[in-house]
Amino acid sequence: MCGIAGAVRFDGDRVRRNLVTRMMATLDHRGPDDEGIWLEGPIGFGHRRLSIIDLAGSVQPMRSIDGRWTLILNGEIFNYKELRRGLRYPFRTDGDTETLLAGLVEHGIGFLDRLVGQFAFAAFDHSAGVLHLVRDRLGILPLYYHRDRGSILFGSEIKTVLAGLTHSPDVDLASLDAYLYGRSVPAPFTLFEGVRKLEPGHRMEVRLDGSMRDVEYWAPPAADSRRWRATDAVDAVDAAVTDAVRSALVADVPVGSYLSGGVDSSLIAAKAAELSHGRLQTFAAGFGDPRHDELPFARQVAAHIGSEHHEVHVDSADFESLWHTLTWHRDAPMSEPADFAVYRLAQAARREVTVVLSGEGGDELFAGYPKYRVARAMESLSLVPPSLRGFAGRALDPRLPASLGRMRIALRAWAAPSREERHRTWFAPFTADERLGLLSGVPTRPTSMLRAGDGSDAIREMLLGDLRSWLPDNLLERGDRMSMATSLELRPPLLDHRLVELAFRLPSSVKVHSGQTKWVLKEVARRYLPAEIVDRPKVGFRVPLDSWFRTSLRDNVRDRLTGPSSFVAQTFDRNMIRAMLDRHDSGQFNEESRIWTLMSLEVWHETFFSPMHVAPAIRLETPARTAQPEALPAA
Repeated sequence: MCGIAGAVRFDGDRVRRNLVTRMMATLDHRGPDDEGIWLEGPIGFGHRRLSIIDLAGSVQPMRSIDGRWTLILNGEIFNYKELRRGLRYPFRTDGDTETLLAGLVEHGIGFLDRLVGQFAFAAFDHSAGVLHLVRDRLGILPLYYHRDRGSILFGSEIKTVLAGLTHSPDVDLASLDAYLYGRSVPAPFTLFEGVRKLEPGHRMEVRLDGSMRDVEYWAPPAADSRRWRATDAVDAVDAAVTDAVRSALVADVPVGSYLSGGVDSSLIAAKAAELSHGRLQTFAAGFGDPRHDELPFARQVAAHIGSEHHEVHVDSADFESLWHTLTWHRDAPMSEPADFAVYRLAQAARREVTVVLSGEGGDELFAGYPKYRVARAMESLSLVPPSLRGFAGRALDPRLPASLGRMRIALRAWAAPSREERHRTWFAPFTADERLGLLSGVPTRPTSMLRAGDGSDAIREMLLGDLRSWLPDNLLERGDRMSMATSLELRPPLLDHRLVELAFRLPSSVKVHSGQTKWVLKEVARRYLPAEIVDRPKVGFRVPLDSWFRTSLRDNVRDRLTGPSSFVAQTFDRNMIRAMLDRHDSGQFNEESRIWTLMSLEVWHETFFSPMHVAPAIRLETPARTAQPEALPAA
C-alpha cells in the first residue's frame, strides 16, 4: 500500500508545491520506498510508495499516454494481469497502476466495476475537468477530505489533511455520541470538525467550479430467491475463499499471514500455505493472561500447516509507552485494546515480510458473533413494550456482576427502545440513557447503521449494519493504521468483494445453523484444520484490561479522566465517570470497555490538541527533500 495526498483549488489559483510536500510529510510511514509530486495549475497530487508490485517501475503520480488522465493509487489491483490482456494500450510498466490508468483511458470511471482488490485513488480527467476520488467497496483502505469555499484537500490519513489546512479544526462535538456508541465515528464524519471520510463503495466527483457529487457504486446484493443446499453453500464458499486467498497472494515481495488460532485467520493461513506450497511465515501475539491466551492454538495450527511461526508478547507497559504514538497513527481514539497487539504483530511481521494476510471479515460476513445466535429470539422478545424493557434494563443492569458480562450486554440490547438502537447496542460501551447523561448539553447528530428493511431477517440486518460501520470504521481502520505504521501492507482475503457478494446471497440459515454461528465457514475450515480448532469456543483478540485498570494503569486512568485539565471530565459528566471508576475498583463489576472508550478519547485529545503533543504529532514542519520535477511524464 501507499499514501496519497492532493489539493484542488476552485478559484483558479495554482496549488503550491510546499502545500503538497507538507501533506506528504505525514505519509512517510505509508510509503518509504519512493515519492512523487505532480502540479498543474489549480491541481496538485502527491504520492508516497511502498513497493509491492513492479518494484522497479510504476512511479506515481502517473499520466496516461494520451494525456487525459493523471492517477495516484493507494492499494493493489489483484486482477491487473487479467485486465491487461483485455486492454489495447501501449504499456510501459508491468504494474497494476498503469493497468488502472489504461482502463480509465478505454472505459472511463466505469472501469472501476472490473477491479478486484483493495484501493483508494484519485484520478483527474483533464478533458472533463473532473477529479474522481474513489474508495474500495468494503472500505479496506481509507480516504479523507476537507472542503471549504476555496478548495478541497484529500489524503490517505486525517493528519495529511490537517497538514494542508491553514487553521487547526476543533473537535466535532456532534460526533461524540456516535463515538460513545461504538468507539469510532461512522463515515462520512470524523472527530475533527470539517474533516470527512469517503464512505466504502463510494466515489466522489469534484469539478473545478467546486461542485461535488457523491456516488455509491457498490452495495451488497439481495439474498438469492433460490434455495441453497447446505453442501452446495459450503462448496461455493470454499471455492470463493480459495480464489480470494490466491488473489491476495499476488505480490513481488514476501507475503506472510497473521495467525491467532481462531477459525478465520487459521483458515486463511491454511489456504495460503497450500497455495504457497508450504513457504509461509505466520505471526501471533499473546498477553501472558491464561484467560485470553490463544498462542497454544496458533502454534498447533502452524504445526499443522507447516508454516514458519513467530510470536510476540504484549503487556501493560506497551500501553503506557505507545498510546500517544499509536493514536497519532490512528488519527482517532484507539478503538480496541487489541490495536496495540496488532501494532506489535505488524512490527514482528515487517522484519520478515512486506505483505501480511489477516482474517478480518469472517464474523461480519458469516455471523460469527454471539449476538447473531440470539438475533431472532431478541426480535420476538422485543415485542415487550419499550417502556417496560427500559425499566427492566435500568433496574437489572447495575446489579449484574462481572461474571455475567455477556448477559449484561444482551440485557442492554433487549432494553434498547428501537430496532436501530438494539443493533447498535451490542457493541456499544454506553446505553442510550448513559450517553444522554454523559453528554448533557453537548450537541448530537443522528446516525444510522441500518439499510431499509422490514425486520424479517434479523441476522441479515445485523450483518449489513456491521458491514456498513463496525467493520470499516473500527476494525479496518485499526488494521490499516497499525500495519502502515510499520510500512507493512495488510490484506484481508475474506473481504474480497466476490466472496462478500456470495456471502450476502446465501441465506442466513447457513450462517447460523442449529445454534452454531458462522456455520458455513466453519464447515469449510473443517476440511483444512483440526476439529479442536474449528469447534473450540470463540475467544476473540482479548487484552486483560480489567486487571490492568485496577493495578498498573489505575492511577493513570484516574488522573486522565477526572483531573482538572481532562477533556473528558470537562466535556462529560464528571460524577458519572467517578462512579464508573469506583465500580470497577470494587472488583465486583467490569467496566473496562467504558473506561477504555473514555481513556482513548482523552489520549486522542492530548495527542492532537494539547500544546505538549500537537506540534510533533502532526509534523507541520516540512523536512528537507530532494527536489521533484513539476512536469509529469506520460506513463
